Parts: sequence; C-alpha cells; structure tokens
Amino acid sequence: MKKIFSSLFLVALLVFSAEGVMAQSYQKGDKLLNVGVGLGTYGAGGLGLGGSFEVGIHDAISVGALGGFSGRSNYLGSGVRWSVLTIGARGSYHFNELLNLDNDMIDLYAGLGLGYRNISWNYDGIGLGGSNYGSGILFLGHIGGKYYFKPNLGVFAELGSGFGTLQAGLSFKF
Repeated sequence: MKKIFSSLFLVALLVFSAEGVMAQSYQKGDKLLNVGVGLGTYGAGGLGLGGSFEVGIHDAISVGALGGFSGRSNYLGSGVRWSVLTIGARGSYHFNELLNLDNDMIDLYAGLGLGYRNISWNYDGIGLGGSNYGSGILFLGHIGGKYYFKPNLGVFAELGSGFGTLQAGLSFKF
C-alpha cells in the first residue's frame, strides 16, 4: 500500500509541474475522469481500485458513473477470500462559485449516488461454500477535492462511499 501511494506521489512530482492554470477548475461541459485507489472497502479493510467519470451538465453540477473492485485473500489468516465489486451512478455539486473560491487550480465538490455492490466471500479454505452476504442496492455519498497541476491533469481525494471509504488518485479533465 505504501509503495502505491509513494509511486503515485513520485509520478505526480516528475510528470506534473506546479504552474498557473488559466482555465476554471470546473465548468459546464467538462468531462471528468478519476482513477485511483480506495481504502476501507466494506468495513473489512483492503485496498480497492476504481474510478468515476462525470460530465458537467451545469456550471455547478456533474453526473456520471463509478466503478471499483477490491479483494483480499487469506483474510484474518483463515484462508477466507473475499471480493467487492461496486458499480453505480453519481452526481456532484461543485462548490467553487458558491464559496467564492478564487483559485482555479482547486475544485471542491460533494455528491450523492445510487449503486449496486456485489460482495463475495469464499470459505473453501475452512470447509464451507461461497456466499454473497451483504450484496445489494446502496445509497452513495462523497465529499472531495481536486488539485490541478495543469489545466487537464491533477490529483483527487474523496471521503465517502464508492470503491473505498478514502479514495485518492489521478484526475483528468477533457
């Protein structure tokens, strides 16, 4: 886990230089892609991979989809394996104009969504069959921020539900 975060940090330092950005951090028509890692999947820990894609439909609102996967083998030393697959739709409200934030490199947002989470537990290592306990429809919520090093490239961090309780990674704007 530390290696992944260290690698992302080094890539950001080497590839992106901190220079002034002349465009707004978010506006209607933007296409936003987040790709990253998530911690704290389904309360059992673990590291997840996932992302979200949103399109700006208003100067302060974007809508789109999310997806993520997390899994773990030999959970608690018992030979138990589990995996969590989450897909869904989400919307975000971008607060920069409301907060009168005069920094075009920062995008602060929060939102809600609706998703489906498939949780699979495999107890074969201790003589039991498989299970889908806890799978189903769920309400999602998130709060986060992005910092753009370049007009279309940056980093993001989010708290909330999705593919992890804490999510961070790279953000692209098209």
